[in-house]
Amino acid sequence: MGAMATAAAQYVVAVRALCEFTAKQGDLDLRFTPSPTAQEGITGHAVVASRRSPGYEAEVSLSGSFGPLLVRGRADGYDPRLNRLEEVKTYRGDLGRMPDNHRHLHWAQVRIYGHLLCQSRGLDELQLALVYYDIGSQKETLLTEHLTADLLRQFFEDHCRRFLAWAEQEMAHRAARDLQLTALQFPHADFRPGQRVMAEAVYKSAVSGRCLLAQAPTGIGKTIGSLFPMLKASPGQALDKIFFLAAKTSGRALALEAVTRIRHSAPALPLRVLELVARDKACEHPDKACHGESCPLAQGFYDRLPQARSAAIDAGALDRESLRRVAAEHRVCPYYLSQEMASWSDVIVGDYNYYFDISAMLYGMASVNQWRVGVLVDEAHNMIDRARKMYSAEMEYGQLKALRRNAPPALKRGLDRVSKQWNSLGKEQEGDYLHYAEIPDAFVSALLQAVADITEYMVEHPAAMDSHLQQFYFDALHFTRMAELFGPHSLFDITRQSGQGTTLCIRNIVPAPFLAPRFAAARSTVMFSATLSPWHFYSDTLGIPADTAWIDVPSPFTADQLQVQLATGISTRFQHRERSLAPIVDLIAHQYRQQAGNYLMFFSSYDYLEKVATLCAAQHPEIPLWLQARRMDEREREDFLARFTESSQGVGFAVLGGAFAEGIDLPGARLIGAFIATLGLPQINPVNEQIMRRMGETFGNGYDYTYLYPGMQKVVQAAGRVIRTQQDRGVVYLIDDRFARPEVRQLLPAWWHVA
Repeated sequence: MGAMATAAAQYVVAVRALCEFTAKQGDLDLRFTPSPTAQEGITGHAVVASRRSPGYEAEVSLSGSFGPLLVRGRADGYDPRLNRLEEVKTYRGDLGRMPDNHRHLHWAQVRIYGHLLCQSRGLDELQLALVYYDIGSQKETLLTEHLTADLLRQFFEDHCRRFLAWAEQEMAHRAARDLQLTALQFPHADFRPGQRVMAEAVYKSAVSGRCLLAQAPTGIGKTIGSLFPMLKASPGQALDKIFFLAAKTSGRALALEAVTRIRHSAPALPLRVLELVARDKACEHPDKACHGESCPLAQGFYDRLPQARSAAIDAGALDRESLRRVAAEHRVCPYYLSQEMASWSDVIVGDYNYYFDISAMLYGMASVNQWRVGVLVDEAHNMIDRARKMYSAEMEYGQLKALRRNAPPALKRGLDRVSKQWNSLGKEQEGDYLHYAEIPDAFVSALLQAVADITEYMVEHPAAMDSHLQQFYFDALHFTRMAELFGPHSLFDITRQSGQGTTLCIRNIVPAPFLAPRFAAARSTVMFSATLSPWHFYSDTLGIPADTAWIDVPSPFTADQLQVQLATGISTRFQHRERSLAPIVDLIAHQYRQQAGNYLMFFSSYDYLEKVATLCAAQHPEIPLWLQARRMDEREREDFLARFTESSQGVGFAVLGGAFAEGIDLPGARLIGAFIATLGLPQINPVNEQIMRRMGETFGNGYDYTYLYPGMQKVVQAAGRVIRTQQDRGVVYLIDDRFARPEVRQLLPAWWHVA
């Protein structure tokens, strides 16, 4: 929430943040109140300002002090002629349904701004107005009060006093934290080979305020090698927070372990750590709605929050379980407690989407509160695919068709209009897939109207929150939002599926325009992975700043630890697949006879995997086999990995790019080799061919950007399962004639000696 001002002992707090701390009370109430989008909110504010008389001042910057507190913000508008200060709130639907505690908070904000304005302009009194602007009807509701400067000053000082004890505690925490971080020693006796190189590069990037792409091999300790230097740089760079973002649960667990080790090595370091967990995993009452009349943890949430917040601060490290315990002790919702604690934590560990998604919580909080942040992105080779999904939108006609059948009469007309426009799309389309230069305005307009109709209906009938209607509503909202942002970075295409109608997709290809502001907002962003080659592929597609530094950390492993064998007499292309089965089985059997032990065998598809496994089991029943199945749950994945023990022998069959091709750790005898029967190239299909054309237009290297680089990244990740420590020894077979090509060979790790 607050940020430290370094020149003097001052605590900077935004007006909104101050009021949320001191003026929120009563229930947590998240009943369906479809709030306007950020863009609608901006437009609404602009409309209100345009209706005012000449001389009206919009976006008035104000600040004022109370002891060590510096309170600042921007008031929405001031009319000198009427001597009226306005706070504009956009909404949809029935204003009477707005909970009282929301109104209470809004009055607190305008009064704080009122004091700051009186102080800066020397006013004796002021009219205050809450302007509620209905996005749908475009009508304004004006609530006013008239207060003297003296009463406003008392109100301001009262709220500052209530916040001051907390602010002083936060200043003391920050001073103690920074003092200990300045003296912090590396938590191990020494750095691993390569780890110091990475740590120095991270530290320099944080100090210079640049981004860093770090390709660093498995086994050097990248997690602690990035967290430690970013923490060391924090005092000098006045960093408020460090965000450690991971693609998978395993990455979050490693980050939490690393922070625990750092805290144990420096017992005097008061480091607050928070793990963010998805709402569906954190919710204690999934059968209840998020409001006080339904959920006991929402009832009186803000009344119990101060005690819960203090207890959470005392806990220090808040992983999922410890946060849940604190929430249970104080009878508050653990998910919304975690959102509150993001304001008061030093290191926040969570998924990529918390900072990079279109409505990312951490990015939003950092922007509003003007935090200086260091961002660490683990296993960053996943970022391209993940970011593309964040900024893509899809709608299926079958979903609309089913909804129309059972829709309330009030919604039928709007949904019928969407259906009519949808059916007119691609009417001339002959094939199953076609991309279009633009999204037809008539369809988007019909969809926007349907969204408005559903919004109005749900406001009037909050109990009618049918899950199918809600899902369609959210999908349509996201689709219209991405349609608004449509550009050369994305494709619009229509896929026809027999018997199921069409699927409309706004498909993001280049996330760079969306991610660039995220990188710009951080003091430094460090992206690291064992596979970030070639670096221009990642910097181009992700929109990393032009002055980003790039390092390739030398491997601690030596060529004699890993035998890399090319089986170039076999083609794994689709048309040669049947011919490849027997040679692959012979290769597995030959290696297994030479050295029995645990191996992983990777394929491009389940179908290919099953064919080789069937033949191998028939010809070599003595070799134990276990297979990755489609849609394995967490327990089944654990069972698969449990087969790899120090004393077991056999071959696990898995799909390249799947759950067992990266992020798993099987050191020593648990895994002594891997066979990779594919280049991992994405499937050639109309979508990928269109992506290749767009990549070619944008970067001039369509095939490599679409097929070769993503495929070889998967190959190197899978091969990286074999050598995990400096004691490991193993073998990797690369099975396909294309592995002999120079452009493919140059994408393999430099430390490999390819036989």
